[in-house]
Amino acid sequence: MSSAASASVASLVTVTERARQEIRSIFEREPREGDVGLRLGVTGGGCSGLSYAMDFSQRREDDTVLEFEGFTILLDPKSTIYLKGIALDFNDGLMGKGFVFSNPNATNTCGCGESFGV
Repeated sequence: MSSAASASVASLVTVTERARQEIRSIFEREPREGDVGLRLGVTGGGCSGLSYAMDFSQRREDDTVLEFEGFTILLDPKSTIYLKGIALDFNDGLMGKGFVFSNPNATNTCGCGESFGV
């Protein structure tokens, strides 16, 4: 892969250290067989039009694959368009525990932060 292509893939998704630790922990607690990664995606729905999706999934031929130390993130072609440039974080404070998406492409979001529009 050329350095320009590497930079392009690297800039698709930023994963904070807190999110990396949590993802690694999940993979360690719940081992999976085969070529499995954490799939980040977008589905229609939610109060702002599109919702974020996270799931464990087998790698598919047309996926964009992002390798991190200890885990892999998978993006399908449709979702890559909407998720380009996102930052994935993990919060475990008093207001709730879970992954948080920060999407620079979102023109509006709902109050809960789980759906967005572009």
